[in-house]
Order: sequence, then C-alpha cells, then structure tokens
Amino acid sequence: MNTPRWFAPLLFSLVIVGARAAATPLAITTPMIAPEWAKLERQLLAENVPACREFAEKYYDARGYVQCFIRWGANDGPDDAFENFAGWPELHALGASEDIARIYARTWEGMIRQYSEAKTTEVPAGRDGMYFKEFSAQSDWMHHGEGLRCFNLMGLSMPRLPAYQARVRRFAGLYMGEDPAVPNYDPKLKLIRSMQNGSKGPMLRPATALDWVGDPFDLTGFKLGHGERTYAEFLDHYRDYTEVVGDHFINLVATVLPANAYFLTHEASYKTWIVDYMDAWLARMQQNGGVIPSHVGLDGKVGGADGRWWSGAYGWGFSPVNPVNGKGENRNRIARALVGFNNALLVTGDQKYPDAWRKMADAVNAHARTVDGQKEYPTMYGASGWYGWQRTPWAIGALETWYWSQRGDDRARFSRNEWVDYLEGNNPDYAETALRRDLASITRKVQTFRADDSRPDKRLADNMMDANPAATAALVQLMWGALIPGREGGLLNARLRYFDPEQKRAGVPDDVGALVSEISATRTVVTLVNLSATAPRTVVVQGGGYGEHRIETVELGGVATRVGAGTFSVRIAPGAGAKIALTMKRYVNAPTVVFPWDRL
Repeated sequence: MNTPRWFAPLLFSLVIVGARAAATPLAITTPMIAPEWAKLERQLLAENVPACREFAEKYYDARGYVQCFIRWGANDGPDDAFENFAGWPELHALGASEDIARIYARTWEGMIRQYSEAKTTEVPAGRDGMYFKEFSAQSDWMHHGEGLRCFNLMGLSMPRLPAYQARVRRFAGLYMGEDPAVPNYDPKLKLIRSMQNGSKGPMLRPATALDWVGDPFDLTGFKLGHGERTYAEFLDHYRDYTEVVGDHFINLVATVLPANAYFLTHEASYKTWIVDYMDAWLARMQQNGGVIPSHVGLDGKVGGADGRWWSGAYGWGFSPVNPVNGKGENRNRIARALVGFNNALLVTGDQKYPDAWRKMADAVNAHARTVDGQKEYPTMYGASGWYGWQRTPWAIGALETWYWSQRGDDRARFSRNEWVDYLEGNNPDYAETALRRDLASITRKVQTFRADDSRPDKRLADNMMDANPAATAALVQLMWGALIPGREGGLLNARLRYFDPEQKRAGVPDDVGALVSEISATRTVVTLVNLSATAPRTVVVQGGGYGEHRIETVELGGVATRVGAGTFSVRIAPGAGAKIALTMKRYVNAPTVVFPWDRL
C-alpha cells in the first residue's frame, strides 16, 4: 500500500463497513482546454500550504504549544487556541499537501498536552487542568463546539490516526454514561443535565461570572477582542449567564461526538444514542407548539418546574446587558442546535428532522405582527412574550434545511445566495470570482500575521484567529458541492468527495480539478479535468461527505453506466476532462469515514 510515510506507523486494524469502489474505472479521454476555474483550484490548494506553515511556525512552537498567555474562559480560552486551525482539516481532505495534516496533528497533540498542564487557581472546574482526560473540563456547547470544529472534521482525511480513533470513542463516552465519574447524561429522561458540562461532569448549580471568565489577570498590554477594557468588565459581561442547570438546545451539538464514533465504527450504540436524544427533543418541540425550548428541567419537563421554556443563557429570552455600551443584546444561539438535526439525518436518513426545523420556522413566523403597515417577525421570546422584531421572516437554518431536503418551498425561505444562485444557473462567474477572492485572502492574512509584533506573553489565544490563512470556502462549495462548515463544530454536508487511490489518501490527485455545477434531490452534475499534459490520473468519487448518498448511474458522453454504490472510479487521460451527470439516492447509506478501498 502506497501510504504517505508520516501515516505509516499510525495504522492499525479496524472493523469497517461500506461499499467497495468499482474495480474498473470509467474513462475520460476527451481533450479539454484547461478551464480557468481548474487552474485556480490547483493554485489555491498549493498556495494555502506555505502560508499555513508560516502561520504555525509563528504562533506555535516545535511541541505544538500555542505561544500566548494561557487562560480559561469564554472570551479567550482553550477553544480559541484550537479554533486557530479552522479550515485545515478540510484543506487536507480536498487534496492539499501532507504538510497540512502533519502540522495540524502536531499542534493538536501539543495543545491537548498544554491545556492539560495548564490549571486555574480560582475557577473550580479547571484546577485539575483546563483540559481533563484530554477534553475540555467544563464549558457550554457553543464553546465546546468551537474548540472541536477541527477535530470533528479530522475523520475526512485522518481517520487512521490511532489517537483520533481512541479519542473519538472516549469523547463520545463522556456523554453516553460510559464513565461513571462524568454523569453528564440522564439515560432515563434522555437529557444532558446541564448547559455547562465536560470531562469534569455537569455543573448542577448556578454559574458565576468567574466560571465563564477565568482567573483574574492584569490586562495591561493585551489586545482585547470583545470590547471589555478591564477585568471587572469581563465579569460584568457574564453577570447574567447564571442559568445553566438542566438541558438546553445548545447541547444538541454534543451529538457530534457519538456521530464521529459511529462513522468510524458503525457500532449501533452510537446511532441509538443520537436517535434517542434527538427524538426526545422532537417530542419536547411538539409539547411546546413546535418551538424548541431552551430549558428542560432535570425532571424532564419543558421549562422545568416553573415552565420557563425560554430561559437559560443563550436561550430564547437571553438579552444580557453589554457592560461596554450599557445596552441589552439579544444572544439567542439557536443556530447551534442545527448540528443535532443534521447528525440525526445523517445516521438515519429520516427527513423528519428537517421537517421539525421547518415547522419551527413556521411556528415562529406565525407570531408576526403589523406595525404602521409593515409586517414584523420575532426572533426572541421572554416572560412578556415574543420580541426582537425584524422585517424579514425568521429564517435561521433555512439554507441548511433546503440543502437537506432539496425542496422548492425550502428554497423560497431564503433569498440571495451567491453559491446557490450559481447552482441554479444564475451566477455563471461565481466559480472564478470566489476562487480569486480566496486567493486574495491568503495574501491579506499573511501580511496581517507578518505585521503582528505582539509578544507571546501579551497575546491571547484568540488574537491570531483572524490571521489564519487557510482559505477553503470556495473549494468546499465548488469541488464538493458542500455547505461551508461553520464555527458550531458540526460535520460536513457535501454532495461529493474525492479520493486518490494511488496515494491512498483523501482528496483529488495532483493536477485534477472538480467543479460541482448543479444539484437537485436526485441529480448532481460535476466536471472533472486532468491538467497534467503527460500523466493520467485516477480519482475515486464518493456520494456525500461520508458516503451517505448512493450513486445510481453515471452519464458520460451520452452513455449511462450503472453504479449502485457509494463510490465509483474515473481514469482521466492527460489533458482530458468531461462533465458527468450522476443520479443519486441521498441519505440511504450508513455514513463512514473509512477510505473506500478499506471498506468490506
């Protein structure tokens, strides 16, 4: 097996389930003048690598430790240090150099050690380490998700790493009752017992500002990214973040941990946990007029003993005062809950999960009002009823719901979107425009971090986040036909992915470009091209980010070939290319992170 050398010592046996790629590849032999989009894709894959390498060398040492002032907290804590590598796993999975995976894996290991060694003095949960059992000791799933956003996408191209495989199982176990010292989950009532949870278990008391902010420190000389000017203002920012006991819709992001484990192993217990937990939430939505509550009591009742279903930090009624400007700010973080609906769809293929989100949008918008002849729609709910009015319908999750369902009525729920317009044939210049925009962003980010003269002891973990040069948005949309992964820590939603059977790795082979130009409920159109003038290339095409879509037929040159599997292979002659049309059945295969040639 022609395995990249740095992976070779990391392989070990694994039970795998899936459909094997077709033994005889389809052949693309028709010459194609090299499209500009394909040249831009290859340029973008190449130019990302030295920029990312330089970024890592500036801000991380040889051990992989981040070079900053290490703190606990929601403003500048461990999640930000890990999030500095956003886009790197996708970049490698698209086909960028092995350097990306090598550097990322080193820093990932280094930061786990670094934050396990780092301890708080005043914050109770962090006194044994900000990371404990290699996982965040205690936090909410907005910040857990951000800290895990790269880890959760490692399976796209690094599922063979023993450390990844071990942690995938162990992290899922923290929420499945496998560790008796970490009682995050109530298996009888199907609820996570607190909004603040982690490897130290659930917080079953009101949270304090200190729990959120971290130990006191001298702010002199630091660049503060959230507007606060003093440590007292740090505390004031989180004074109202007290209600954390009981389950909360933000905990739905936790479903990503058993999803990771299920995609790796296909052990039924992981899927069962996701379905049980998500179906309990769907039942709560039905009890609450179709709207997902932000508070479920420890007794399993929507809203707890007093029925305040809208309560809780980051909930429907959460509008704390910003100490910097003295104004209340609406901070309903319901968008994070989409992760749970997505994971349930991926493991079951059941459209009842998008249906529930769609019905919630209808339920919220049904409370619209008319003021001076203008219709207004709510975004928040509190003790006095609906508030947070806006002049457009509540449409959080509309893009995702459409992507999952491919229904016309879901498309009507959101308006202009450059990428969707392109897929619909209404934005023909989008591919080249988006790729050039990402190339320009690499240059801009490199200039930014090169100009950064901050000292490590006066640098916070989030200071360098906006200088991360990894530019993957256009590649993800155009090559995979995918939604851009966000900060919430969810998994990939993609129409296609690619593998290199000769190098035995994820991503397109050298010189290959791919452009998804059309998607529907049953059809995908992609152009594949080989820019090499001398060497043929073979690419394995997979339906879905995790093989969840079955490819029924491939039409090439007017001839339809039966596939009936999750993958097929294409051999592309030098300088050749073609547009191919696939018919597909979506969400019918068990998702997997196992490479196609390793599946039984």
